[in-house]
Amino acid sequence: MKSIAVFAVGIAAWILQGCAVGPNYHRPQPIVPSQWTTTATRGALPGIEPQTDLWWKSFQDAELDSLIERAIAANYDLKLATARVFEERAAKGVAQSDFFPQINANASGNRFRQFTVAVIPNRANPGAVSPTPFAFETNNYQASFDAAWELDVFGRIRRSVEAARGDLAASEQDRRNVLISLLGDVGRNYADLRGFQLRLTIAERNIAVAEETVKLTRALVQGGQASERDVAQAEVQLESVRAQVPTLNSNIEVTMHRLAVLLGQQPGALDKELASRASVPVAPPQIPVGLPTDLLERRPDIQRAEAQLAAATARIGQAKADYFPRLTLLGTAGRQATQLHDLTVGLGNFFAVGPALTLPVFTGGRIRSNVAVQQARAKEALDAFHSTVLTSLEEMEDALATYANEQDRRDQLEAAVHSSQTALDLAQVQYRAGLADFLTVLDSERALYTNQDLLAQSQAAIATDLVSLYKALGGGWSISPVAAKQP
Repeated sequence: MKSIAVFAVGIAAWILQGCAVGPNYHRPQPIVPSQWTTTATRGALPGIEPQTDLWWKSFQDAELDSLIERAIAANYDLKLATARVFEERAAKGVAQSDFFPQINANASGNRFRQFTVAVIPNRANPGAVSPTPFAFETNNYQASFDAAWELDVFGRIRRSVEAARGDLAASEQDRRNVLISLLGDVGRNYADLRGFQLRLTIAERNIAVAEETVKLTRALVQGGQASERDVAQAEVQLESVRAQVPTLNSNIEVTMHRLAVLLGQQPGALDKELASRASVPVAPPQIPVGLPTDLLERRPDIQRAEAQLAAATARIGQAKADYFPRLTLLGTAGRQATQLHDLTVGLGNFFAVGPALTLPVFTGGRIRSNVAVQQARAKEALDAFHSTVLTSLEEMEDALATYANEQDRRDQLEAAVHSSQTALDLAQVQYRAGLADFLTVLDSERALYTNQDLLAQSQAAIATDLVSLYKALGGGWSISPVAAKQP
């Protein structure tokens, strides 16, 4: 009868497992516009699904492709984020283990020494007895199995697993976020490097022109067609351009150091490889950017915030389950004997089985306070989710506007460079003909160099702005097989 009662209790508890206290998670519905609101969308195709998992391929730059692949394989920040995923995956396994019985094996051996008092007849005085103390020793050997199984009647364990599942999802999205940031940093620094190298080439070319101008001016002075003042002004122009070279060289070295570290190498490891100058990566004519609602599925920071909200919601139920009793099935079975060879199946076996009920009676408000803590954390997670959505929309709108406006700026600078070159050619012709002073020539050279330098900066900025646009879209969200294998 007792076995039947225990079995009935177990079945009843099993049926009740369909009930879990606390709120169930429901995905929030943030307010997202149906279209991008920015008016500057040059180079973008709204409404068309973007393909951003290999966005760097759009630049068609083999060196950039190689840097990206090596960064995915060796970057330590990405490895750290991957290790955290494995950690949360293991933590989820720990939480799930509470669903199953916990069984432990025990074995012990003891030797006891005890004192007792025996009543022994007195031989010297027949009929009389005298108490006599003496010691004796015994052995006690025991082997047993203990089992405990908490029946998840009110969902405490299930809520714990839900929370662990949310933590795991959040860590996976953290890893995606690190991956996207890594790819963006590599792309942005590579574009900056090529931009600095292009500006250095322009500076060197203008230094050569300025040196020729100084030589020509000195020759004109000797012929009486120019003054020493003209020579001094030409030298000022030359030194002004030369002064830009150290800064550009410093920027080039710093950028190459950053790229090396992003690839998990020592600073300077890529200097020889990247020292050869190449053109700035060229952006494709049109980039599909999808719709604002796509960001909810693409952006890892939004996915992470939602996973954290789900975990926080589950922990409310986990905390509320402490209000209710815990039903645990306990059992133990084993063998006890005074001799080691007697530990066999027989009459010396013992066992015990039965339920145990634990009910909190007085906790000083601990349970209530813990529930309040978890509710507050869930509210924080919800606010963080909505804030993340707004931030992602802001970043995307800013990226669209910046990318489009920079293309307009580049076109205007190209026209300015063309006009500056024409003005310089005419000024030199007029100066040689005596129709213009030397200051006009120097001003034209200065204007040409300035516009050429600004155009190089704009070309690099378009590439970096496109990288920012891909990042705002959630670029790299399809994790490559190479990255997925990293421990």
